[in-house]
Amino acid sequence: MEDEAALLQLAASVEAGSEHPLGQAIVKGAKERGIALIAQQDFEAITAKGVKAFLDGKEVMVGSTKLMADVGLDTAVETEMTRLEDEAKTAMLVIVEGQPSGIIAVADTLKDDSVQAIKALEALGIRTAMITGDNKRTGHAIARQVGISRVLAEVMPEDKVAEVRRLQEEVGIVAMVGDGINDAPALKHANIGIAIGTGTDIAIESSDITLVRGDLSSVVTAIKLSHATFNKIKQNYFWAWFYNGVAIPLAAVGLLHAMVGVGAMAFSSVNVVWNSLRLRKAKIQMSE
Repeated sequence: MEDEAALLQLAASVEAGSEHPLGQAIVKGAKERGIALIAQQDFEAITAKGVKAFLDGKEVMVGSTKLMADVGLDTAVETEMTRLEDEAKTAMLVIVEGQPSGIIAVADTLKDDSVQAIKALEALGIRTAMITGDNKRTGHAIARQVGISRVLAEVMPEDKVAEVRRLQEEVGIVAMVGDGINDAPALKHANIGIAIGTGTDIAIESSDITLVRGDLSSVVTAIKLSHATFNKIKQNYFWAWFYNGVAIPLAAVGLLHAMVGVGAMAFSSVNVVWNSLRLRKAKIQMSE
């Protein structure tokens, strides 16, 4: 097995050719530690498994547990990867010339408001689900930490749309929150696409709603604001019909002065505007 610095150097040197967030996290970690990268040759992404490249003439592979089927790992390595995945970490195997050299684990940093946001959504009667490319153990471990009720794991980027379709057939209306390039098609296909404002431009362009602040609590605010808006629309519709439906016919048959009917119509418009302006107060209260 390689020592920690040497292992990180090998992994980062290969992942330098990858655009995957996990790969970039490894590269960033190596640079923060002052570890120089090795020039790579013949970089290749292995679908659903990982990446590989040649470093100083040696073939180095970095990838998920699916690489184990190709190299044949002993029980000790497999047990360690399982342990890391149960801790909500994505374990990646580093293989040099066909032999396992070590394991690197990367963990997502949960947003500060994630647990509260999921709890608030569930309280509103909204079922939550997570679509992830991670393996099932890692996905379920993260879901337990956050409080997400359903996990769709080991989903390839091109299969996210299919998973959204399946959820739509099962539960009806589906809203999806995403921020990556691979999320864009699914955001477009969902009934409501919600993009994180700190994410990629293509995700923002594909969404219906963009959360400028980039925190998940804004999802709850957006849902509450949409409910409040719809309630205002129904209220305004009722009052507009009430004033006009009562005063104008009475004025038309001579039971009410015509100017009263005109005044009722004007007042109904003022009432609609005033009632709508109350949404500003509702928005402020939900944002505090």
